Amino acid sequence: MPELSPTATRRVHGCLIHIDIIDGKIWIQRDGTEEGIATELVRAGVPKDRIVLGFRSEELRKNSEFA
Repeated sequence: MPELSPTATRRVHGCLIHIDIIDGKIWIQRDGTEEGIATELVRAGVPKDRIVLGFRSEELRKNSEFA
């Protein structure tokens, strides 16, 4: 049986979505989904002023429709 390299047997883990609840708001820190988790949250009834796009700079967040 051939020997496997250490990388062939190592588990690789990646974070698709990272969300925090900070001061009652949903902070989306990472969103690797196709449609966007913010869209799904709004569809589920979460008000846009309770969703913060944390992966965007503060300057860009000011011009968005979210908190």
